[in-house]
Amino acid sequence: MSGRPKLVLASASPRRLALLEQVGLRPDALLPTSLDEEPRRFERPRALAERLAVEKAEAARHTAQADEDLRDAYFLAADTVVALGRRILPKAEIPEDAEDCLSLLSGRAHRVFTSVCLITPSGKKRSRVVETRVRFKHLSRSETESYLASGEWRGKAGGYAIQGIAGGFVVRIVGSYSAVVGLPLYETVNLLTGEGLQVHLGWLNPLEGVQ
Repeated sequence: MSGRPKLVLASASPRRLALLEQVGLRPDALLPTSLDEEPRRFERPRALAERLAVEKAEAARHTAQADEDLRDAYFLAADTVVALGRRILPKAEIPEDAEDCLSLLSGRAHRVFTSVCLITPSGKKRSRVVETRVRFKHLSRSETESYLASGEWRGKAGGYAIQGIAGGFVVRIVGSYSAVVGLPLYETVNLLTGEGLQVHLGWLNPLEGVQ
């Protein structure tokens, strides 16, 4: 592999891209994958998040083998699972899904598991799972109906996005805010730097020292 190592994000999620850019990382390519994200029988929330992140990274790496510029890249993937006890809440696709999720989450604490997986140019695979606890306020009927009308829940694990309107529902969060958004920044940066990607180079001001 010649030149600067490339970084591929196995996602088209605007929020994950924005989080990477927040720490000075701009992926060289986005390779979203299409997987069956249904949990296996008796699969726990943490295990599901980890499995899907690994499968997404592997799928992106497999796709990139046909591209000479990307085949030796770092491949980064993540997956987020919202759970109430052992119950895995769906990624809401229809209003009924979102309404069911909000009804379950209202006035209660739940857990968000976000797993990040990195595959290095040599094929080494590393992953981390971050657990965050989130507590919602009791939601009134009018709040629920208005939120459903916003459409913000669509495609979101547990039927909400903490960085949007639903941030106003959160009474308490214990753990990683960025993980609930979709990518645990501390763990992601540590994985990348630990495997030789110089994340800090993205922090340098290109105009520094210019007179």
